[in-house]
Order: sequence, then C-alpha cells, then structure tokens
Amino acid sequence: MSNKVIICGVDTSTLPKFSATELCELMNKIKQGDENAKQQFIFGNMRLVLSVVQRFANRKENMDDLFQVGCVGLIKAIDNFDVTLNVKFSTYAVPMIIGEIRRFLRDNSAIRVSRSLRDIAYKALQSREKLGATLQREPTLEEIALDLDTPYRQVACALDAISEPMSLSEPMYSDDPDASELSDHIADITNADDKWLDNVSIQDALTELAPREKKILLLRYYLGHTQVEVSEEVGISQAQVSRLEKNALNVVKKYFT
Repeated sequence: MSNKVIICGVDTSTLPKFSATELCELMNKIKQGDENAKQQFIFGNMRLVLSVVQRFANRKENMDDLFQVGCVGLIKAIDNFDVTLNVKFSTYAVPMIIGEIRRFLRDNSAIRVSRSLRDIAYKALQSREKLGATLQREPTLEEIALDLDTPYRQVACALDAISEPMSLSEPMYSDDPDASELSDHIADITNADDKWLDNVSIQDALTELAPREKKILLLRYYLGHTQVEVSEEVGISQAQVSRLEKNALNVVKKYFT
C-alpha cells in the first residue's frame, strides 16, 4: 500500500494512528456510549478497511463504493465487538468487513439465485454474524446449520449459490499478474484426442445423411424422444421412423469401422 491513497475523498496518509493501548481505551469509551471516541476509532481503522478493499481490486467495481461498504462492516464490527474477550479487534473486524463487501457484490450480481436458496443464504449470513459476535471467531457451517435447525447440505448449497463467481483469468495463489490463471488449471475433458476424432467422424457422417434422417437422429439420440414422439414431430409413421433411423445409423457406423 502506498503512503498516500485518496478514496472517497479521504487522504489515508492523514488518518490518525493509534497504538494498541489507545485503541483499547477508545473501545472502552465506545462501550460507555462515547460517540466522539467512536468517530476517532473509525478514522483510526480506515486503513484496515482499505487493506481489505484492495483484495477486491481485480473486480470491475467502483473502489469508492467498496470502501464505503467496508466502512459499514467496520461500524458493525465496532458495535458487536466484545471487549471482555481476549481477541484483537482487527482479527474480529476483517471477516465482518469482508462479509459486508461480499454481500454487496452478491446483491449487485447479474447472476440470479432461486428465492428459497437466497432466503436460506441470508439467514445463514445473519447466523454467521450473530455466532461470530458470540464466539469471537468465524463459525463453522455445522454450527450455522445447527443454529438455523437446517440440514448442513442445504446451508452449504445456499451459500455456494450466492458466492461470487471467479474469473477464469484470475491469477491463482498470487496477486502477480504473470501468475498462472484459473483457466490453466482446468482440463477440457470434452476435447480429449479420442473424443475430438469421434466428433470429426460424426460430423463427416452427418454430411452423408438427408435432412430428415439428421432430424430423426437429433430427436432420438440428442433430445431423447421415442420413435412415436419422433413420428409425430416429423409427420411420418413410426415404422418409417424406425426404417430411416436404422439406415442413418448404418451410414454413421461406417465412419467408425
């Protein structure tokens, strides 16, 4: 991070820096209702928000918007932090800030998820925040499922459904733009040598068929229709479908012998 970053009109190089002891004293005042201490604490932790926001720099999102959303997560972390537990504030706040940003990205995503899954996911996220405040750590999926009295599989599927998609061009294990991308680690099993040759042979065979024979094979072996259904679709008898299908298959078989 550079010494000077201006985001949302805030010059981060001018933000106050507090020691751990000073932050602890401010937090105690906050819990006593001191709003001035809360403002100081927020400004003193904006660099923490910025460090989290920069993790999402590869997203095509307005960084000012993400910073503001991150600040909302920071405020939630301040309000829910338990000073009686021996946990650093930053340890508790970072997951809260990340969660708020991810929620924002999810709600603004073009990908649509079914209402039932979304409802379970929202309840799971609320449960995560509640349990996180109580446990002062990230709760497990088993704990969330138990809290919601919902099967573990449903909770896992719901959270997976609303998770942000990854770009195939995203660097793996590193922020280095020259690092290998996700697409480099995905095998295309549909285009293995044998399958590729088979596809070529099928294409050659299909060129030998009449349009009606092609349609019959498409309906029978691609769409899974019965011969009776194909006869209704094509407008011929089931016996004619059977004969044309057999002839077409004999032509195709010649390219695999």
